[in-house]
Amino acid sequence: METIRTLVVDDHAAFREGLRALLEATDDIEVADEAATGEQALALAPVVQPDVVLLDLAMPGMGGIATTERLIRAMPHIRVLVLSMADDDDSVFAAMRAGARGYVLKGARKAELLRAVRAVAAGEAIFGAALAVRLMGYFSGLDRRQAAFPELSERERQILGLVAQHLTNPQIAERLGLSQKTVRNVVSSIFTKLSVADRAQAIMRAREAGL
Repeated sequence: METIRTLVVDDHAAFREGLRALLEATDDIEVADEAATGEQALALAPVVQPDVVLLDLAMPGMGGIATTERLIRAMPHIRVLVLSMADDDDSVFAAMRAGARGYVLKGARKAELLRAVRAVAAGEAIFGAALAVRLMGYFSGLDRRQAAFPELSERERQILGLVAQHLTNPQIAERLGLSQKTVRNVVSSIFTKLSVADRAQAIMRAREAGL
């Protein structure tokens, strides 16, 4: 049985310590190294060559979404498994778009977490039990959302949904790992396509459509 090499990336030392203890209590998983920030992870990954990177989303400096994108761009063979407290749809889908192969909540049972590490290492995509039901619900309603605004791209619909939650452009940029300029441009495109003058009108249109 080949050992799965992991890199643990989280800004909380106590969480890293507990996760290391859990992983190294198994016969087939080892922790090659730890990182407290995305920047450290990007520097360590080429050195330790992990099979799986266990990554938090909310970290100081470079966030987990941007870290995931850069890790996979630099080392396409790496599998990223997100371990996060964030259970909202936007965080999950942002991680998926960035290239994460799995997403498990930090409160998951130990057996579920270990199963996720092994599954991701084997090339599978896996999501925690609490998220799987939500994902099914999301995709079952995808046609309805697309029908509501067929003129918008998927990214534009996503950002419109965040605008409808009263998030500011900087908050949306941070949530999705985008630049503020990109978000401004997308919001402007949404206003033009929906023929609305401001955020208030856009929010009204979004709520009428059930976003």
